[in-house]
Amino acid sequence: MKKLKLTSVLAVFLGIMLLVSCGEELMKDPILDVSVSKVDFDEEGGIMEITISSNDDWSISHQAQAWLQLSQSKGSSGSASIELTVSPNATGLTRTAILNITSPNGQARRINVSQISTIYPSYNTSPLPPDATGMSSNAVELAAKMGLGWNLGNTLEAIINGVGDETFWGNPKTTKEYIDFVKATGFNTIRLPVAWDVYLSNEETAKIDPQWLDRVKEVVQYCIDNDMYVLLNIHWDGGWLESNCTPAKKDEVNAKQKAYWQQIATHFRDYDEHLMFASANEPEVHNAVEMEVLLSYHQTFVNAVRSTGGRNSYRVLVVQGPGTNIERTYELMHTLPTDEIEGRMMAEVHYYTPSQFCILFEDVSWGSMAYYWGQGNNSTLEPDRNSTYGDEAEAAKSFALSKKQFVDKGIPVLLGEYGAYRRHKSANVPMDLELHHKSVDDWTYYITSLAIQNGMIPFWWDTGAALDRSNYTVKDQRTIAKLLEALQDN
Repeated sequence: MKKLKLTSVLAVFLGIMLLVSCGEELMKDPILDVSVSKVDFDEEGGIMEITISSNDDWSISHQAQAWLQLSQSKGSSGSASIELTVSPNATGLTRTAILNITSPNGQARRINVSQISTIYPSYNTSPLPPDATGMSSNAVELAAKMGLGWNLGNTLEAIINGVGDETFWGNPKTTKEYIDFVKATGFNTIRLPVAWDVYLSNEETAKIDPQWLDRVKEVVQYCIDNDMYVLLNIHWDGGWLESNCTPAKKDEVNAKQKAYWQQIATHFRDYDEHLMFASANEPEVHNAVEMEVLLSYHQTFVNAVRSTGGRNSYRVLVVQGPGTNIERTYELMHTLPTDEIEGRMMAEVHYYTPSQFCILFEDVSWGSMAYYWGQGNNSTLEPDRNSTYGDEAEAAKSFALSKKQFVDKGIPVLLGEYGAYRRHKSANVPMDLELHHKSVDDWTYYITSLAIQNGMIPFWWDTGAALDRSNYTVKDQRTIAKLLEALQDN
């Protein structure tokens, strides 16, 4: 009798434990996790891996797509790795698919898969193994070697009606003697704005004319022969990228960006760290949607350059903020492109503030010229020509943003363009001419000093107004003196 009672008690106990165990199992939170919510393939396709974790069975459903294959479409409790295999896309259009992952535990997840299309042939026809020879400096170390920068403005980027010629905008062809003169004047870094889209030998395939590649290389060599650091970019170039940072143009522009940079990077691959590449110039971006598109252009640039290998595997690359505007960049550019090598990227912004003082040579609908700038430089003869914004304090506040956003995080910043110009030879000559000259002097010294103090490398924008490109003489002694003085003092 006692044995029976013990057996009964044991049975009751085991039953209770079973109920508790089942209850705990039922009370467990349902789990269905995926490692990513979005997968992007380039036009060449390939294989990418995703991970699914669940405490129940799961399955993947998607509309049948011949171009997308899954290594596994069902699974059980635990963690599983699934390979997504995508074939090359030559349709001319981006294609997309949605993977719906569901589980009987009531959970559901979605993964968006997309793949851009080939529009132009690949120009990465001779990739090389990585070569670190002469490429030992990371971006911070390279920035420390760069002093004053100079722009070869209105020259290699000059175009009229879709036709390019470096003399179109009034400058002579660039010579070795001119570059020698720039170096002797006190500049060890030069920015070469270049147009490429108007120099095609085949528009349908986006093939750059080899003669133009060689001409640009000739100018680069002038600089390298002077032990100068060179920044080579794709400039405005008719606006094919600059004016089209939109979702509607994203595929088309990325295709061209890739084709051009594969060609440029391959042609200039053998130069050491003295040569840097820059993705664009002043991309027109004003909101988060356009910023996302611009980042895709920068990512295409980085991927195209790195894919060519050789020294390009280690080359320092420069990406531009939206409009190269400091405030807009701080507001919208929260990340940089991913790179296979760490610490080889710089950011670029420009500065022409206040614009009425810096760049206006006539009154326009949106503003009137300002001749006078800076503390103590207000004119009583022409009070309506005094700058009303962009004073020293405002400039300091702006530059501090770039320092906080990039420099303090180990990302050097190029002040790729800046400048203020004298009106003494224009149709509108300031009444207080000496005060105007002093204003330009003060702006030049202050902004150059501010850039250096905030860890930025300043590149003065010149189109031949300061350094004569025919006679190799200094035309604007005061500007050059203030630039060199700022470098010396900082």
